[in-house]
Amino acid sequence: MNLIANKLPTVAIAVFACMLSVPVASAQSSNTGCSLNQVAGTSRQILRCQKDLTITIETGARFTLVDRDKDGNADSARLRRKALLIDGPAGKAGTRFQVVTPQAIAAVRGTKWAVDVQKNRTSVLVIRGRVAVRRPAAKTSVFLGPGQGVDVDEGASTLIVKRWPAARVSALLARFGQ
Repeated sequence: MNLIANKLPTVAIAVFACMLSVPVASAQSSNTGCSLNQVAGTSRQILRCQKDLTITIETGARFTLVDRDKDGNADSARLRRKALLIDGPAGKAGTRFQVVTPQAIAAVRGTKWAVDVQKNRTSVLVIRGRVAVRRPAAKTSVFLGPGQGVDVDEGASTLIVKRWPAARVSALLARFGQ
């Protein structure tokens, strides 16, 4: 299986390289608070996590789940390849979730959004709600609303929020069967 889900050992969160890997199929038994479900008749998989958080996994995605506050629930993902579609219910306290990629950190509370990692770029699209996106070393974020996206490359250029064309939105969502 190309998917990887990790549970955080007792070392500091900043030391991602020291995390213990387990197959995503074992995520339900690891300390992430998530269970893996196969979508009938497809190769798609969905992680159903605490507080009604769902993560639809693009086939071939490589990521780790992280429990930053060590409460037994995943509250972050480190995405290395392909895409995740995250859906957290709006208005529920404690549904904060972030995705860390080589180029960006995207974080929200209660929204539906996608993060796609390509070779040298991370793209973030918001379907519902608001998402803050920043480069890993940056202190300031840009904020995306519904239909907006941002492409974050490895450079230091200013992040530009754009309304994505319908064709680009449809192409990304089709990768999740939506």
